[in-house]
Amino acid sequence: MSITVEFFGIPRERAGASSATVEAAQLGKLFHALALRFPRLAEVCFEGDRLRPGYIANLNGERFISDPATSLADGDAVLILSADAGG
Repeated sequence: MSITVEFFGIPRERAGASSATVEAAQLGKLFHALALRFPRLAEVCFEGDRLRPGYIANLNGERFISDPATSLADGDAVLILSADAGG
């Protein structure tokens, strides 16, 4: 499953990239793959297979998600941002 991940705010700064493509079937596995690929991002954003408080994820611009068991489908887009990024 190819998932597009976009970073905004602090996550973008820590990842050193605006986006990435990751193979993952569940949200927790996506976070794990991102932690391996972007260690500086993992330091501030992830606690195991979850986002740390102060960070949020959005699926396809439709809903906010946090449960690591959330299923992802090929072509999904996940936006990761700090909760205060919108001002």
